[in-house]
Amino acid sequence: MTAKEKQGFGLYFLFAFGMAWLCQVGGCMALLQQNNTVLYQLALIVTMFCPLLAVLLVQKAFLRQPTGIGWKVQGKRRFWLAAWFGPAVLTLLGAVLYFAVFPSRLDFSGSWLVAAYGGEMDAQTLRSQLGVSTLSYLLQNGLFAVLLAPAINMFPALGEEVGWRGYMMPRLKERLVGYEYGTNYLGAPLLGLVVWCVVCFALNTLLDILYEKTECIWVPAIAHGAFNAIAALPQVLVTPADTYYNVLGPMPIGLIAALPMLAAAVWLTLREMKQEEKN
Repeated sequence: MTAKEKQGFGLYFLFAFGMAWLCQVGGCMALLQQNNTVLYQLALIVTMFCPLLAVLLVQKAFLRQPTGIGWKVQGKRRFWLAAWFGPAVLTLLGAVLYFAVFPSRLDFSGSWLVAAYGGEMDAQTLRSQLGVSTLSYLLQNGLFAVLLAPAINMFPALGEEVGWRGYMMPRLKERLVGYEYGTNYLGAPLLGLVVWCVVCFALNTLLDILYEKTECIWVPAIAHGAFNAIAALPQVLVTPADTYYNVLGPMPIGLIAALPMLAAAVWLTLREMKQEEKN
């Protein structure tokens, strides 16, 4: 890496995190001062494209070099299938593990749906008038999250994957053994932040393996989008009063529910290390 490329790498961090935090601060101000949820959500979406924009600014404007990102659609089918369906499988395993540890927190009464609909109707009214129950919600949103959402979510996820996976990771590998990108998601209490770093480490490892195996940035983008689509679904099975325990599960961003994903990341990493030693 030349001196100018090192400067570009530093500028990448400045641009990516600077723009992301400006968007998040602006979105939070719009939400808190004006109660503008639309602008807040828009700011969060724009935040996801900040790493991509930072790569273009550094590589095209500053260094005048190709981005080096693997845009070509390629790679074995099993990696594409793993990217599409793997997050749903790991999320399901994580939820099952969480409720195996805390069976008393499994709730089919519909209390979460009652709260989500503003508390104006009870669970029975929701079922009779709107046809909404815990089971119907899980089936409808689960099928959408598994079958269609990865293709939709991969586009905003691509903004982050180009920056983290395509640009930053290869350069950090030249200097570091490993890293994780959870610092772009600050905002939780201390324990939640620690757990989120563990989750990001596991997720980052899996996404990086997909990119290395396919050299196609679309594959980790699909997996990233699939994870975003399915991750919040298990919360419908707990009562709103139990949200304090989200740091443990049942969503895969909880410590217990994240264990299947962490185990998969560790196993695949050790497997890759053994293969490298043989070669």
